[in-house]
Amino acid sequence: MSTWIKPTDAGTEINVHIQPGASKSEIAGMHGDAIKIRIKARPVEGAANAALIDFIATSLGVTRNAVKILRGEKSRQKTVWVAVQANEVERRLMGKIG
Repeated sequence: MSTWIKPTDAGTEINVHIQPGASKSEIAGMHGDAIKIRIKARPVEGAANAALIDFIATSLGVTRNAVKILRGEKSRQKTVWVAVQANEVERRLMGKIG
């Protein structure tokens, strides 16, 4: 299991490093012990956080309600919870690294 993923009883916590204001939303590889995600939205009035939730939900094939930012709402370093098992999170997200 990767260091950026932590299984929990009800899902998985993911360490994320975001880069807001990118040309497109995509997974950009690893950044230390976090998965780096470029987000097209700017960090204004929560737009980048909302776009991150949408991106992760779409990437994992779940609803927006199955994704929550636990820590780091005003930081590039975030901990995100998803209602998906850890091995499935790793398989789906790592499969999107181009």
